[in-house]
Amino acid sequence: MFIPESIREEVRRVFTHVMIQKSPSVFSTHENEIVLKNGTLKTIAWSNVLAKNNQGDITEVTCLGIDLTERKTWEERLQQSQKMEAIGTLAGGIAHDFNNILFPIVGHTELLMDDFPDAGSIRDSLNEIYTGALRARDLVQQILAFSRQGKSELKLMKMQPIIKEALKLIRSTIPTTISINQNLQSDCGFVEADPTQIHQIVMNLATNAYHAMEETGGEMKVSLKEVELGQYDLINPDMENGLYACLIVADTGKGMDNDVKNKIFEPFFTTKEKGKGTGMGLSVVHGIVKNMNGAIQAYSELGKGTEFHIYLPIVQSAFETQENQTKEPLQGGTERVFLVDDEDSIITMEKQILERLGYQVTSRTSSFEALEAFRATPDKFDLVITDMSMPKMSGDKLSVELIKICPDIPILLCTGFSEIMTEEKIKSMGIKGLLMKPIVMKDLTKKIRETLDGNKNV
Repeated sequence: MFIPESIREEVRRVFTHVMIQKSPSVFSTHENEIVLKNGTLKTIAWSNVLAKNNQGDITEVTCLGIDLTERKTWEERLQQSQKMEAIGTLAGGIAHDFNNILFPIVGHTELLMDDFPDAGSIRDSLNEIYTGALRARDLVQQILAFSRQGKSELKLMKMQPIIKEALKLIRSTIPTTISINQNLQSDCGFVEADPTQIHQIVMNLATNAYHAMEETGGEMKVSLKEVELGQYDLINPDMENGLYACLIVADTGKGMDNDVKNKIFEPFFTTKEKGKGTGMGLSVVHGIVKNMNGAIQAYSELGKGTEFHIYLPIVQSAFETQENQTKEPLQGGTERVFLVDDEDSIITMEKQILERLGYQVTSRTSSFEALEAFRATPDKFDLVITDMSMPKMSGDKLSVELIKICPDIPILLCTGFSEIMTEEKIKSMGIKGLLMKPIVMKDLTKKIRETLDGNKNV
């Protein structure tokens, strides 16, 4: 029998005590870590158990070892899950408040851009403000996606701008001892993807590359190109022949051996020291890529760095679709719109936008006042746009009361963040649509027209 050296004295003491005293009550447990011949670390609980014959004499003392490694792993996973849940709760609160701040910034900037359509220093400054606000909005979505509370929304897009934005963020957070070189081919086509998740992929892979070179410095290379994969090039059976966007993130770090490389996509597996990695990054990336009908491959050797190749299918004829969407003009109308939001800055901005497009706008900053105004003259309004999070009476409860008064009134619900509101839930309540703040002018006006025109056709 093998007894670890760290508990041999205790086992010897118990054994001697038992044999001398013949006490049936002696029972001892110990827990320690041992390293197997293959290098695997195990946590073992050792128990000293007494055995007696029919006469009650102690005939044997057995030392049993129980492997607790798996239990320890699940305890760590539970702790990690609880941390992620806490992060998610915090992220949701931040998202709501931050998106309320961003909404008027985006809206007023769009109004000014409409006032200054020609190129010039003012227009250039407005473009920078608008781009920065949208970057902040996308960053909030990135936080929500990381905390598993963001909704994945696939759309036709080119990856180049998202990759550039992610690398700007990485550049500002890693030391200058690590250089970043990028080669993003402009002719790489459209993919159907979630921009936030593309951002997440780049951030995770770039962060891993940074950690691999943190001590020694080195070079990170990020490239994007269009490749054609035939039958014998496909990485997994779910892929189809055709064109793919290939994203490559390479580093000159310490690399990995085959044992580590075979485990990198497993949840909670990490080679980083405590506090530097959750073991979730690459498993999340793998899941995102798989959901987009793509594939991921890792190439690495000890001392020779690592390369990750991401393949996402190119969507044919996407260019024409995207062009048509871009050139679509803002649609206005003459209908009567009732705005309800407890933020004065948001009401002011939304009113300016809608009145500029021809709508007749009435507004309230109190849900109770809005309910009374609607109850007094329900025929005065063609559409209600209400915020979700308001004091005393939330937007969903207000909507229920409005529908009781006028069952046919179309309502759009706006929110900076909500765990409980989904498209399915609001439709079951009779609400026509859900808008996520900050809302850009094009999306707001398009949703208004869809709702009003759809209501006329019912």
